[in-house]
Formats: sequence, structure tokens, C-alpha cells
Amino acid sequence: MKTLVTTGPVQPETTVTAGRTQGTTAAAVLLFAGFAGFGAGAVNLAAASSLLLSPAAGGFAVAGGVVEGIWGTSLLAWTVLSLRRGRLLRAGAATALLLGASLVHVASAVAAMAAGPSGLALSHLTALLLSLMIVAAAGWLKRRSDDALVDTEVAAQPRAGRLLLAAFASSVLVAGIATPGLAASTAGQYAVPHGEHGLPGVGSHHNH
Repeated sequence: MKTLVTTGPVQPETTVTAGRTQGTTAAAVLLFAGFAGFGAGAVNLAAASSLLLSPAAGGFAVAGGVVEGIWGTSLLAWTVLSLRRGRLLRAGAATALLLGASLVHVASAVAAMAAGPSGLALSHLTALLLSLMIVAAAGWLKRRSDDALVDTEVAAQPRAGRLLLAAFASSVLVAGIATPGLAASTAGQYAVPHGEHGLPGVGSHHNH
């Protein structure tokens, strides 16, 4: 006669299914925040290039460009570390910094529009939107972590198919928002168009 030995309580199938759904949602929101972090970091670096490479750049513009470049680099590093750990690192401090940066982006966009037509305003508005997207995602993840039901969902693995779809949708959304801000910057204006990359002289060699 065989005896069935269990190592722990058996969870109902409905609990496991709900846990996997919640786990997939949380993982998808984390990926969304990660893509937004990459986009915000890149746009901040692009805006820094506009300040540093502007012909009329003075001491204040150069200082602002350096600060924005450091902020953009820090955002990229924070995003990489957060995705590697599977959670937003120091979410409270990061949210406070992102909200502060959002106020700076608003002031910078207003100042850029007041100074005349400039792509810098669009870059700052794009960085503002991406920053607020990260803040919203961080707030959702914080509320979920405070939920009393989270302890029944920790062990649940996210659904790979749904997570892949969420990653694709997040990347498309962030790319659609970040691309105009990147293109409006000085770095975007000097970027080599697609299809024109190659070694010098390679095309002319085949024409002889």
C-alpha cells in the first residue's frame, strides 16, 4: 500500500491561476517601467546634446546639459539594475527624483518655447511623459506589494506568452513616445538616416 507524502499545503487551482495572473501583471508592469526608463534616459541624453551643442549655449546651458546628461545616464543604469533584480530599486527615492525631474522638464519646456521655435521643448515634454509613466508604474507596484493577498501569489510564475505580448506592446508604446523627442534633439538632427550606413567608398567601388 503506497502512502502519499506531501511537503506542504496544496493550493487550490483557482488560487494558483489567480496568482499566475497577478504575477504576470506585475512582471508586465515592471517591464513597462523598464522600457519607459530606457526611453526617458535616452531622451534626457538627447536633450543634453541639444544644450551642449547649441551655438548660443552659455554657461547656464552647458551646466544644464551636464546635469541632464548625468541624470539620463543614471536613469539608464537604474533601469538596468532594476530589471536585473526583478524589482524597482529604491522605488520611493526614485519616484521622488522622477517627480522632481518632471517639474524641471516642465520649466525647461516652457522656457524653450518662450525662447522661440526649438526641438528642445519637445524633448523635454517627451521626457516628462516617460518620467510620469515610470512614476505611475512604481505606484501600481507599491500598492500591489501592500496588498494582503500578495503572500499567496509570490510563488506563482508569470505566463510567458502574455508577458511577451505585454513586453511587445510596452516597447511599441514607449518607442512611439520617445522617437519624436529623440528626433527633435540636436543628436537626432545629426543622426545618419537609415539605409545610408556603410564604409566610405564601398558604394563608389561597385559603380566603376
